Amino acid sequence: MDTHAVPSGNTDRAMPIAVVMLVAASGAVEAISFTALDQVFAGVMTSNLALLGMAIGQSRGAGVSAAVLALVGFGAGAAAVAWVTRGREGVATHWPARVMSSLLAEAVLLAVGAGAWAAVGGAPGPTLRDVLQCGAALAMGAQAAAMVAAGRAAAPTTYLTGTLATYIVRGVGRSGRADGWVPARLGGLIVGAAAAMALRRVAPAWAGALPAVLVTGAVLLAWWPFSKARRGLLTPE
Repeated sequence: MDTHAVPSGNTDRAMPIAVVMLVAASGAVEAISFTALDQVFAGVMTSNLALLGMAIGQSRGAGVSAAVLALVGFGAGAAAVAWVTRGREGVATHWPARVMSSLLAEAVLLAVGAGAWAAVGGAPGPTLRDVLQCGAALAMGAQAAAMVAAGRAAAPTTYLTGTLATYIVRGVGRSGRADGWVPARLGGLIVGAAAAMALRRVAPAWAGALPAVLVTGAVLLAWWPFSKARRGLLTPE
């Protein structure tokens, strides 16, 4: 269930737009992960658990190892960011410093992966595919945990099933006001995945750079309200 609402009203639009950029980065990572690496997802662990069960049932060792790598990578990334951000309470106006640092670390990890991807022309061999798969899952786990730690200034960016369900329930059931940024986040996921696939078609060596660029852009955009808060120009909500 989506429990993090992106703030509106007098809060900077920079924050919800930065969240959309992170969602687009997630879409790009998932598209590359599933189609070019080991046919598992980097950030959608529900699907990976199902894929793991299917691989076990079909006695496919490669499928089992791919799903386990993704699960371990995601868990490690989430645990690392949870440790870094422990005890920090998020506010509605900006992301805390440790969340920003965690997202910068994610961008660096994605950039390293993009460099390795480009070095082999977008066609990694089996060993590099496993390394990139685990690294992509590590990055998505870190991003997911960072958004949890950011609190009210964030929203889920690596899994949107609960987001969509909550939007429908609040819109149809009228149990609360639906988040107007949800369609933008859903669209961002589609655009990110589509852009990654388009890059794989026309410039395969550069496709891996897209997620790193999007995460870096989100951090740069979020720096504006963060710096205003540091100067005392924003009142925490």
